[in-house]
Amino acid sequence: MQKKIIRRSLSEDMRSYLSDMHPVLRRVYLARGVHDVAELTHELEKLQPYSSLLNIDQAVSCIAHTLMTQQSILIVGDFDADGATSTAVAIRALRSFGAQQVNFLVPNRFEFGYGLTPELVEVAKTFQPALIITVDNGIANHSGVAAAKAAGMRVVITDHHLPAATLPEADAIVNPNQLGDAFPSKNLAGVGVTFYVMLALRRYLLDQGWFVQQALPEPNMSRLLDLVALGTIADLVPLDYNNRILVHQGMRRMRAKLCSPGVLTLFEVSGRDITKAMTSDVGFSVAARLNAAGRLNDMSLGIDCLLCDDYSRAREMALTLHQLNVERRSIEQDMHHQALAAMATVHVNKLPYGICLFDESWHQGVIGILAARIKERFYRPTIIFAPGKKGELKGSARSIPNLHIRDILADIAVAYPGLIMRFGGHAMAAGLSIESNKLVEFSEIFSQMVARKMTEDDLSQRVWTDGSLGHEYLNLSTAELLRDAGPWGQRFPEPVFDDVFRIVDQRIVGDKHLKLALSKDNGRVLDAIAFYVDLRQWPNHRCQTIHAAYRLDINEYNGRRSVQLIVEHMELGSVKE
Repeated sequence: MQKKIIRRSLSEDMRSYLSDMHPVLRRVYLARGVHDVAELTHELEKLQPYSSLLNIDQAVSCIAHTLMTQQSILIVGDFDADGATSTAVAIRALRSFGAQQVNFLVPNRFEFGYGLTPELVEVAKTFQPALIITVDNGIANHSGVAAAKAAGMRVVITDHHLPAATLPEADAIVNPNQLGDAFPSKNLAGVGVTFYVMLALRRYLLDQGWFVQQALPEPNMSRLLDLVALGTIADLVPLDYNNRILVHQGMRRMRAKLCSPGVLTLFEVSGRDITKAMTSDVGFSVAARLNAAGRLNDMSLGIDCLLCDDYSRAREMALTLHQLNVERRSIEQDMHHQALAAMATVHVNKLPYGICLFDESWHQGVIGILAARIKERFYRPTIIFAPGKKGELKGSARSIPNLHIRDILADIAVAYPGLIMRFGGHAMAAGLSIESNKLVEFSEIFSQMVARKMTEDDLSQRVWTDGSLGHEYLNLSTAELLRDAGPWGQRFPEPVFDDVFRIVDQRIVGDKHLKLALSKDNGRVLDAIAFYVDLRQWPNHRCQTIHAAYRLDINEYNGRRSVQLIVEHMELGSVKE
């Protein structure tokens, strides 16, 4: 799809803010809505208080009673990185609070599907829990909660997914997105909600004198922040101010190696230096390996890795996760080729507004990644389906800005009762199940619904930049300044700039990447690289200049550090005749 480079603009009434700041950093922050230096202070005391979370007192009371009477607690998690870190945070916290009977259960996506289902409750019974705590799930599991209650279990739901019109009949529900909740940060990941519940529980137990009575050290909750940061980054939730604090503090602990052995070894097997870790390293390398367990096998392995306090055992599990990720990449690559072949049969001018693809051979655990790839390639909301249980298809949806994918599915469910069996999710990602014989009907209706919400202009992909950089800022010190100015992430994107450069040299490296030497206005030559270029177009030795959107990066080689441009997008400039 055609991309357009567009510069972020600053209104006149913003010009007076952050006046004493470095000009490049000031421009970047203002474009992201930061108008006060107080928003750049990432200290823990700046976190929103847990007291404004709806039902937090009821949840804490229920959990505290179960813990203080030493009854069995079962954490029911989810099979992605957010669910895994949520589970690990809950168990580590509860154990540090003195819980002697705490276990976890995470559904295998191929057997049970998502969340606390009645089928999973049958498995849960083997643990004989007095209390089930759901983490990163539960808000849509009405029948599962009912089954647990009928079996005599109490249920506390902690979740962040958008609720339906009715809520499950749990003993307490903590979800910042439920109606009537006054908590200001609606963007908490599941692990963030879990962390907040555990913070409130710790305070309650402290006030009750529990730790003194049990001769327990007062738990230090900051020790869990590496897991909170990992889950928050992995789930691609918007990095509002509250989430930036959580991520900043977690990243600080990672770089200082004050993290769990599981996180440390996941960095090691991915070939990343944890002391120089960035949010991108966490998302693309560490979270990918953790997610591989839930995609291909069972997320219990990933959770065990995060819970392990023995370095050697944690490394063994991290290596297994690494091998699963290698396998996942191979499966994904094959599926990607098949999906592109299917899309090749559709004329570019007749692309549906919403894309739905299915193949009998596709792996259910990888469809989310494939949906993201196809969405990026064709810039359309995309749902990828794979075979589920007999007569059922599992779908994973990814969206583009200006289209709330979960709301679209809700609209379809209302307008066409019975067409969707189950669904849930966020603005940018969702999951669903349909009957296999309804795929064609659903695909047509999905595209029609998307077409009602979006214009052709919405489907034009934009590469947003922070404008041009002068010669004096194209250097290592600016790159270091921007690297340390984050954390960057969803809706608080890493700075991207754009300029016209003269191509001094160009060559392919690693079979698919374009290595460039660029000069701006005949100034000094800068190293640059564009990853995964179209080899039908590059190298192009007739092209003399390019208009490039790029990030400033730090290249380290043989102890030498230099600035490098990471080219996100480039448009052809002047061409030799």
